[in-house]
Amino acid sequence: MVATLAKRFGSLDIAEEAAAESFVTAAERWPVDGIPPNPGAWLTTTATRKAIDRIRRESTRDARHREAQLVYDTDTEPLGAIDDDRLRLVFICCHPALAMEARVALTLRMVGGLSVQEIAHAFFVQDTTMGARITRAKSKITAARIPYRLPTADDLPRRVSGVLAVLFLIFNEGYLASGEETAPIRPELTAEAIRLARLLHELLPDDGEVTGILALMLLIDARRSARVSSGGELVPLGEQDRGLWDAELIAQGHALVRERLASGVAPGRYQVLAAINAVHTDGDAPDWSQVVALYDQLVRLDNSPIVRLNRAVAVGERDGPLAGLVLIEALGSELSDYHPYHAARADVLRRLGRASASRDAYTAAISLTANTAEIAFLARRRDQVSEE
Repeated sequence: MVATLAKRFGSLDIAEEAAAESFVTAAERWPVDGIPPNPGAWLTTTATRKAIDRIRRESTRDARHREAQLVYDTDTEPLGAIDDDRLRLVFICCHPALAMEARVALTLRMVGGLSVQEIAHAFFVQDTTMGARITRAKSKITAARIPYRLPTADDLPRRVSGVLAVLFLIFNEGYLASGEETAPIRPELTAEAIRLARLLHELLPDDGEVTGILALMLLIDARRSARVSSGGELVPLGEQDRGLWDAELIAQGHALVRERLASGVAPGRYQVLAAINAVHTDGDAPDWSQVVALYDQLVRLDNSPIVRLNRAVAVGERDGPLAGLVLIEALGSELSDYHPYHAARADVLRRLGRASASRDAYTAAISLTANTAEIAFLARRRDQVSEE
């Protein structure tokens, strides 16, 4: 778009400033008005009008009149490397000039349609902190005059890590919604994340992490029909009716995991997560020794407390609840505000017969989640402990 505007107006400065202003305008208006049917054309038209406004201020009457006619020019800019409007916008928003967290947060807000509260939940920060982070990202776009540019094929590898983070967080919000006034599961978000991941896999078929994230999403989404009971209660993986799982999605996910294993290339984070979910969907029950081994591999790639918590749960399944409890409680200082930590601790305490501590942990988990299906499940488990 910048090149097209520069050619029309004879000034790269005007083109870049107009493009940056249109980007900021989109950041302000799209969350309120919704994403337009053709986002690329909207941005191009807005940038053209802003360029004309500047020329009108700076030029003579004849020049202003001449440039004003450009707004009616129907020529469109080539789409570049990506044909899908939304995926193209995700790549555009994931500009490397912004810090990774800022570009992901801004993209989730502008393109993903997530609220500030939902984005804050994904990053484990306060709503006000995330709101300020998004505002600063918008300001940097203006101050640094970051131009709106359609991504070329060369841009894709440099931006793909941010794009994958955006797609994964959109998928996670659909998989288990965090908002107080939303359904427990939001299939429209998971479906869109999978659609974009499929397009991304077509664009970058040799990128292992792109293949990994698509496999991961397919294997998780395959279990969607079994995840919430008819009474609106979350059903944990071990209690789900496997007959309700989508066999076609599982087959697709397993094929992608095997494809990456056959490549012989060391896997990245999303590939290991996909492999873990492949184990969970293979046979009647998971091989917990294999799951723990995969988490050992994942910890070397991502040593976050959440990954270590998931590994601790797997160890508790393999070696017994006491072994799991020791590892889980070691994470208390890092995950005190993370409801899955309290839920995992409550479960192993329940299995160990420590009723009072288990009930307290269930209560703590309930207080930290707004998902109605999770609350129903945790409350029932807590009540069962009280009755035992």
